[in-house]
Amino acid sequence: MKAALKASLWLAAVLAAVATLIVVWIGARGMSARAEPSRIETTIARTMRRLAMPREARDMKNPVARSPDVIAEAMAHYADHCAICHGNDGSGDTEMGRGLYPKSPDMRLPATQSLTDGELFYIIENGVRLTGMPAWSTGTEAGRTSTWHLVHFIRELPRLPDDQIEQMKAFNPRSAEEIRQQIDEEKFLGGAPDAPAPPPSPHKH
Repeated sequence: MKAALKASLWLAAVLAAVATLIVVWIGARGMSARAEPSRIETTIARTMRRLAMPREARDMKNPVARSPDVIAEAMAHYADHCAICHGNDGSGDTEMGRGLYPKSPDMRLPATQSLTDGELFYIIENGVRLTGMPAWSTGTEAGRTSTWHLVHFIRELPRLPDDQIEQMKAFNPRSAEEIRQQIDEEKFLGGAPDAPAPPPSPHKH
């Protein structure tokens, strides 16, 4: 009984010490999302992500056969839903991606490409807590199929040609200002009466 009590007190002391270190560390670094996660934090986060994922999910195989049509559908889906954070090329080098904590990963690198198909599927469907990755599951079979398509496309990212990356821009979401500008341009080119000349394209960072 005494041994169990000592062990409990020792564990409580360790947890208190760890909590104190975390508080001190946060106080020294602040809570800015601009900071880069430390190597230790990254390792812990990836380990916890893996431990939190059911074994059967990690072992799932992609039931959808890879084909040009599947890749084309997934490319359009990715450009419309994912590229705002991950970039058309998968680099994560976007205004949104750089502003997240942790930053959007470069999905062309082994940290992502070494994940199993099941792990990629699970992450897309369920998201990752305490990050900017949302859960995209629709709860439908069609939604699950689209996610498996995305898994195939993620495998393509390391070797995606420049012309395909350029084509994806047509599927990227547009702001209200860009839509208005296109309408004004079409009216102007169509010779609509009293159509204003389209304004110059706004500066983009």
